[in-house]
Amino acid sequence: MQLTTIPDALLPDALATLASHLPPGSLTAQVLTRIAATRDLIALGVDTPAHRAAAVDLARAFGIGVIDEAPQDAFSYDGRAIRTRSEAYVLIHEVAHWLVAPPERRSLIDFGLGAGPESGRIDEANHAIAVGKEEQIREEALASLLGILWEVELGQPAILAFLEQNWLEGWERPSCAENLIDNVEALFQAGLINADGRPIPPESCVDCARAAA
Repeated sequence: MQLTTIPDALLPDALATLASHLPPGSLTAQVLTRIAATRDLIALGVDTPAHRAAAVDLARAFGIGVIDEAPQDAFSYDGRAIRTRSEAYVLIHEVAHWLVAPPERRSLIDFGLGAGPESGRIDEANHAIAVGKEEQIREEALASLLGILWEVELGQPAILAFLEQNWLEGWERPSCAENLIDNVEALFQAGLINADGRPIPPESCVDCARAAA
């Protein structure tokens, strides 16, 4: 849920201010430039059938099971498969969670993080929680940003998730840039993005079982 609405007319200034707090040419600056450029894709359609199909294909490419059901009927991820009757960005976010999670938690409901916002069987999902609050927050941030970068890679309007998931919250302050830098660097160190800030594709992901360290 977006905490502070940024009017569309103000968005270019917000992005420019955030960029001004990043080292020029840095990995994070490249990431932000790529995300910001997807603003032009909004006019071409949001959450289209093609977007959803690409998200499902991405899950399958990583060997993640998919079920043609709504997550409200059970769980977003049941320990084996993602339920796919949801928005494209949500499906991609779940793929990112799978990539970020350590192998031992990929068999747990909602990755052992507690019920996702769309999971219907909340008590069961929360019963499977296997990490503390701090780790939940850290992993959610990494999955959020990695999912956004996969949206970019798939030619989808990732800027919307970037806004909705609060990466521009407090954009006037250097701390906003620092948070982005920290998470970009964490994804890079985990081997989930390359030196250009692009996500590692399934065919190049030699060790997809590796979790973010």
